[in-house]
Order: sequence, then C-alpha cells, then structure tokens
Amino acid sequence: MEEKIDGFVEMMRHSLAHVMAQAVVDLFPGTKLAIGPAIDNGFYYDFDSEHHFVPEDLPKIEKKMKYIIAQAQKFERSELSRDEALNHFGGKGEKYKVELITDLPASEPISVYRNGPFEDLCRGPHVEHTGQLKAYKLVSIAGAYWRGDEKRPMLQRIYAVAFETREELDTYLKNQAEAALRDHRKLGKQLELFTFDEEVGPGLPLWLPNGAVIIEEIEKLAKETEIRAGYLRVKTPHLAKEAIYLRSGHLPYYADSMFPSMDIDGVKYCLKPMNCPHHHKIFGSKSRSYRDLPIRLAEYGTCYRYEQSGELFGLMRVRSMQMNDAHIYCAPAQFQEEFLAVARMYTGYFKIFGIEKYLMRYSTHAPEGLGKKYVNEPELWKSTEAMVLKCLKEGGLAYKEIPNEAAFYGPKIDVQIWSAIGKEFTLATNQVDFVVPGRFNLVYKDSDGLEKTPLCIHRAPLGTHERFIGFLIEHFAGNFPLWLSPLQVKVLNITSLEEGYASGIADRMKAAGLRVELDLRSDTISSKVRDAVGGKVPYVLIVGKNEQAEGKVSLRLRGNRNLNGLDPNEVITNLTKEAGERRLTGSY
Repeated sequence: MEEKIDGFVEMMRHSLAHVMAQAVVDLFPGTKLAIGPAIDNGFYYDFDSEHHFVPEDLPKIEKKMKYIIAQAQKFERSELSRDEALNHFGGKGEKYKVELITDLPASEPISVYRNGPFEDLCRGPHVEHTGQLKAYKLVSIAGAYWRGDEKRPMLQRIYAVAFETREELDTYLKNQAEAALRDHRKLGKQLELFTFDEEVGPGLPLWLPNGAVIIEEIEKLAKETEIRAGYLRVKTPHLAKEAIYLRSGHLPYYADSMFPSMDIDGVKYCLKPMNCPHHHKIFGSKSRSYRDLPIRLAEYGTCYRYEQSGELFGLMRVRSMQMNDAHIYCAPAQFQEEFLAVARMYTGYFKIFGIEKYLMRYSTHAPEGLGKKYVNEPELWKSTEAMVLKCLKEGGLAYKEIPNEAAFYGPKIDVQIWSAIGKEFTLATNQVDFVVPGRFNLVYKDSDGLEKTPLCIHRAPLGTHERFIGFLIEHFAGNFPLWLSPLQVKVLNITSLEEGYASGIADRMKAAGLRVELDLRSDTISSKVRDAVGGKVPYVLIVGKNEQAEGKVSLRLRGNRNLNGLDPNEVITNLTKEAGERRLTGSY
C-alpha cells in the first residue's frame, strides 16, 4: 500500500516560503534571496542579508506575512529565455538566482512566479492565491552554507512549520515542545550515557558505562534474533586496502563520505566505511554450493564515514558507527522469502520497542543516472526493482516509492519510524545488490552443475547503535523499559539501622542478574528518592524499620506510585521475569 503525497500541502508550504521571502525583503531591504523549498512539516528560506536575524525578528516577519496573506495576492507564472532571466535577476543583483539559472540544463524552461510586487525564480507549482495560506509559524534561525558547501558563503536560514489546519499546527507545536524535553543530547548527558570530546574528535562518541549497558542489551537481542534466523556471525577489521573499495565500486561513488586514505608501506589503506566488501571476501573464501544457500553473514561492525562538521548532530549524525549489519547471499528463487524474512524481523523489533508507526521508503533509480550515479545495467535495474516491488505488495508492507535515491548497485528500502510523540527517524535499510558480487567473482555451483552469481541483500534492521539509541532515548524520554535500563533497581535505606538488611536484598537481586545500586548515604530518604527519580530508575526499593522488622520491602514506581509491604523474593522473581521477557510495561 503506497503512501499518497498530499500535493496541496506541499504547494501551500512552498507558497508560504515565497510569502516569507517577500516579507523579509520588505522589512530588510537589500536582502538577497537564495532558495526556499518546502520540506517535511514546513519550509525554509536562505537569505544573504547585512541584517543579523534574531528570534525577536520572527514575530515581525509573521506580522508582515499575515498582511500579505490577507491581500489574497494571486500567484502568476511566466517564462523567460535564459538570457532574459540572467539579465533580469542579474540586474537586480540576485547573484544566487543567476548561479541557479546558469546551472539549469539548456532544455529546461525558466519560470518566474509573481505574487503582488514580489517575484522569484521558481519551478512551481503554487496555490491560487495567498488567501489560501493559513496555519504556519516561524520557528528558528540557523546558518547554512550556500549549496551545502562549507567553502561557499554562509547564509541565514529561517525555518517555519506549516499545516493545512490550525489543529494540526497546534498538535505539531505541542509535540515539538515535548521533543525538546526528550532531546537525546540533553538526556544522554543527564543519564551519563555518552559524551563527545574535542581532543578525541567531533562526531566520535565515547560511550559511558550506562550507555555501554544499552549497547550490550541491544546487541544481545540482535544476536539471539539472528541466531534463530540462521545467521552466521563474523568479524572484520576496521581498515583495508583502498583497492577493495575500488573493486566494489564504493570509492568512486562514496569518496566524499570516506576518510582520506593512509599510506602504509607504500600501499593505500582506508578506514572501513561499510562492511559489505569484507563479507564478500568471507563468502568467497571457499567453494559454495546451491545446497549452502542462503548464507547469512552478520556482524556488529564499526564503520567510519566523513560527515561535514556542520552536519554532525549528537548521535544521529556521527563519524564512527557500530552497525547492525548482515549480508544474505541467495539464489533468485530464494530472494522473495529472504527479503520478506528481513521485513518480518523489522516488525518483530518494532513490537519489542513499542514502535507503532513505520513506513518503507522504496528507493529506485533514474534512467538518466545510469553510468554516473548508478551502474549501467538497465535490464537488471528493471528486473530487480520489479522483484522488490512484488515483495512489498505481496508482503502487505506500507511503502512510498522514492525515485532517484537507490544505492549505486541496486534498489533499496529505507525504514522510517515514528517515536511515541510522532517524531520521524530513519532507522534501517534493506538493499538489493545485483552488481558487486559479480565484481568479486562470487559464485555457487547450481543444481545444473554451472557456476552462478548469487544475489546479495544488505540489511541492517537496527541501523547503528548510535542512531538507534538516540531514537530510543527520545522515544522513551529516558524512561527505558526494565530490560534496557542501565540501572534497573536502586535500593535505599531510611536510617543507618537498615544498612545490613538493604545490603542483603541488593546482593540477592544482583545474584538474580538484576543491575542494582545500593545507596547507603546519610542523606534524607526524600533526597535519595529524588536522585533516583532524576536518574529515571525503573524501580526504587526502600527499606525502613518496619520493612526490616517484617522482612518486607516498599517500591516506588515511575509516576510517583508507591507499593508497601511486598515480599522481596516475589519482587525479585517478578523483576527478573519482566527483564527476561523484554516487556515494555512494568510488573507493578
């Protein structure tokens, strides 16, 4: 079931970008215009202005936009020849528009849209008039390099959100306020999960003990799942000769995303940007038969990719990543079942983590990119994309087709997921490779005695530890389910007289496999509880003189609920079962 794109909402957002640009130029004369596209949930526009925009400017710009919208200015399209367009925008000093016009293909028409006294270079389309534009809000200001190139001028970008109705806008803004409280960077510091250090380098996270616990639990889940699904675990090095990435074709296509090569004994080596060439070598290390297929090789391999400094963002965009990677080598007749098995693995994980909304972005190639962005195998592209589409439809998977975003070696699925408050994340990938196995001379002997090249499915259901844990922090607001929580139970005594009893219970819980911390400080019990709650510990166990006398315990649960007079043995049994079953909800 393919998701339908709402064309009106996109037109509305793009039209609002023009109105915002009109307002900015009116309020701050001399401002030069760059680009202003519609984006998910809204739009932005990049400006080159002597005026330094500050948050206090946003209400002024909104007021001006409201005035323009009230005039119901009609959007009118006209076409210019290349020379006319260059002279027109060049005469107005709009250097960014001139550059865009210069870079347009000779065959592409050059269109201008006018509303009232304002005009802009634009492909369109737009709504009929500004009076149709309603629910919007300017939200932030940021720097942005022209065309994303850090060697080009730094522009000022104003972001806005826009929806068809005021109710949708209000809901979005409410969710954004909640998202700020869930920001993984803020909670990661508060909960001591990870840190970055300038001496180590930007984009290179250091996992603290609490974060390492989450990594271990996720990796344990993945290993158990993959073993049941017939995967074989492998390990590969962090670097390799540059030649292997030339052979695979990654280097020509992804050179900008790789760290520079290093010279070792006169040979160029690269930090590993992906695991696939290494796994291909493992497949090719021995003779294979059709009886061996499918072969599924899995690894949590660390990869390194160069992200520009301005694109780094907490755990979401990093330069070092631990990837939940695997490569499935199969015969064409096995492809659909293997592809759908991966999809079922995704949905199984979604259930465990309480992910209720997801979408498969089905990325295909563009014929004009053959030989440039994509390998020049038009018939293989056609047949492989048909195979993937058949899987999506017959598997009943929600998907949206995205043209011209395939991998260079085949179509791919990027999995979009939504957190508990509706924030969208890109989690994982499932890619089909009909090219690279042949480049590595990978073959299996088929039942007819002939050697044939296997298909390869690249898959990473949990993405990377970095991105996925960043998502989980925000999804759970730091309130991880018991099995995933770095600290599962905190044991507190009320007075020094209960120290021995509290210590004994903590020891019994540790012996049962629970992650427990004992707080015997002489602080007041309210202070110790406050610290435990701030650390988002799922269960706070409290013992005082009454609990000690009766051989009982009290529990403080999330949401400020208290349970008194509980049998400690029963508590231990319930919590170990809750953690072992990876439940989303608590036992109490």
